[in-house]
Amino acid sequence: MEWQFALSALLGVLFVLMLIGVPVAFAFLGVNLLGAWFFMGGEAGLGQLVRNSIQSVNSFSLTPIPLFILMGEILFHSGLAFRAINAIERLIAKIPGRLSIVSVVGGTIFATLSGSTIANTAMMGGTLLPEMLKRGYHPSISMGPIMAVGGIAMLIPPSALAVMLGSLAGISISQLLIGGILPGLILAVLFVAYVMVRCTLNPELAPADAPGDHTHGWERWKPFVRDVVPLFAIFIAVVGSMLIGWASPTESAAIGAVASAIAVVCYGAFTTASFYKALIETARISVIILFVLIASTTFSQLLSFSGATTGLLQMIGQYNLSPIYLVIGMLLILLFLGCIIDQVSMMMITLPFFMPLANTAGIDPVWLGVMLLLAMEIGLLTPPFGLLCMVMQSVAPGNIRLTQIYGSVMPFIILEVLVLGAMLFLPWIATGLPQLMVTP
Repeated sequence: MEWQFALSALLGVLFVLMLIGVPVAFAFLGVNLLGAWFFMGGEAGLGQLVRNSIQSVNSFSLTPIPLFILMGEILFHSGLAFRAINAIERLIAKIPGRLSIVSVVGGTIFATLSGSTIANTAMMGGTLLPEMLKRGYHPSISMGPIMAVGGIAMLIPPSALAVMLGSLAGISISQLLIGGILPGLILAVLFVAYVMVRCTLNPELAPADAPGDHTHGWERWKPFVRDVVPLFAIFIAVVGSMLIGWASPTESAAIGAVASAIAVVCYGAFTTASFYKALIETARISVIILFVLIASTTFSQLLSFSGATTGLLQMIGQYNLSPIYLVIGMLLILLFLGCIIDQVSMMMITLPFFMPLANTAGIDPVWLGVMLLLAMEIGLLTPPFGLLCMVMQSVAPGNIRLTQIYGSVMPFIILEVLVLGAMLFLPWIATGLPQLMVTP
């Protein structure tokens, strides 16, 4: 059977199922069942499908996913994350667009603790957005920074999606996690700079705080030292243990989860109800991710068995494209897909083709992996599908229109595209920190 027909049939059925509203994981499962029956020999193919599914999740490298998720859920449901945001708000004073900057700084810190883009955006939008609008902030300077910084959680560890990408693409998970730190921090700095410049040029976007709104001296720094510094030590422990080679990603994730639980107890914020809710949410999200991994791995094997992957590689190989053009093509495909589908679907559809191409062309997998993460992060913001735009709409007041949400995030999309371009021509932005890692 011609590989073009196999590829068209598999992708065609997949997109039809997704268009009619079938959940992503079940859409891939349906395609896998049909493909295994027609391309892998009927009942024998279905048996192989089951064996492949078991092998795809029977990997110790996937253990960081539930542990990273648990780490963030514990801090979120215990309320410690909200205390940290309040402490940051008290610390930052007399700066143009103060609350917008608080959202960027606070969102970046929460990203180092949660690894969840949705939780990051929902928390910042639910806590800071009403106050900003109440004080007369323009919606564009209120919502844009919150959505933009929400996506940073996809880059900075702990990031469950980075672990998922590393597992699917065969990239070192620890190097991928460490590689996302510098691009994430660069984005945060650019977001802060943009807010300050724009609010300085147009003060009406963010009215200045009233005199007497801020504390001074130790009373100003005390909440930060008490509620932020100890939590940031968790991030240092997680990243530092990987960077100096003391711990694998799984071990560092366990350190983070245990440290988060200890912090909650020490702060007196532990309750049975919040801990139970954190465990339930961790189990729910982890099962979804592992189910998706099963579907994605089997789909990749199905493409290979049907000849679609080999045929496509041979066709692209005829053009003798340089590695840089291959990478640009991959990034453009992801940026386009980000407008119409979610990040998990993007991984599942593209990685079976991208990684064989990258391996054949000798492309640095860590460099490529970090850029793929950033391209998918941009997809979180791009209309019409932008997932974080939908999250913002759910927490914003009813009088905020979707077009306002889209407009507020456009400057930040441009900044992220600029950083993506910088990484393309300055690979050390993504590979500098991983090269410093000590091999255990």
